[in-house]
Amino acid sequence: MAKFIFRNPITFNNGTGVTINLSGQELFSKISRTVNFEIGQSVGSSSNVSFGNTNSNTFIVDNNSLRLHGSSVSGSFTHTGNKVVSSNMEVTGNLSIGGTLTFDSLIAELTQSTTIFNSGSTIFGDDSGDKHNLTGSLLVTGSNKLNDYSFTEISNDFTLADSSTTSLVTENSVISASQTVDDELQYLRKSFTKIGSIVSSTTASFNAITASSAGVLTNTNEFDFMFFNNGMLMEYGALDIEQSGSTLLLKVNQASIGYGLDNTDEIVAFGKFNS
Repeated sequence: MAKFIFRNPITFNNGTGVTINLSGQELFSKISRTVNFEIGQSVGSSSNVSFGNTNSNTFIVDNNSLRLHGSSVSGSFTHTGNKVVSSNMEVTGNLSIGGTLTFDSLIAELTQSTTIFNSGSTIFGDDSGDKHNLTGSLLVTGSNKLNDYSFTEISNDFTLADSSTTSLVTENSVISASQTVDDELQYLRKSFTKIGSIVSSTTASFNAITASSAGVLTNTNEFDFMFFNNGMLMEYGALDIEQSGSTLLLKVNQASIGYGLDNTDEIVAFGKFNS
């Protein structure tokens, strides 16, 4: 068989990503030489190919199920491992996360304005005209602020004994407190006159019931009455009162007051009787 010899030699040189075993050598084909062209990795259809850098307008992956075009990604894909986004990422469709989403702040726009911080703080809305509707029960612990005014609790204390400046009161407590004040005023306005009868030299009786004090007022005692014997005011220190059923008994200390009661005496009481 005739041999073909090149008049001018053929030279193969290494290129980017291509290695040639006879690179740079002149080949005249006078003798049989084997030239091997090699690339850095297998590029078969079942091979795992790795590129340091690629330049293309569009990449089509997995039979067109995923398309990378310019700055957008279309199609579906599953990502495993960590993903770090150093700039903004915009998702126009649905985003499902099966694990944990960790963030410094989460801001929801368009249909709602919500910011959730990793500290646990949240911001709902961005305008005083925003409305927030809640359905169901609401459990709040900690401090609260309404129109920049802090309050710590909603109180049902109808006595208002705490005099707290950070409690909101219920309707029931307001009504009850108002009723208590009204009862106190009615008690303070009670002033009635009763004529008694002499039981003994040390006791007079009145067909009357003393009024019961209301709210924070002290209990009714002898100092809420004035007793007159024949028009003369009797000394408090010598008197004591006792409610016995519907009868009020006036006890007189003869040694202290200096005289005893007589059947002809007129005993008059003025003070906190019930009616």
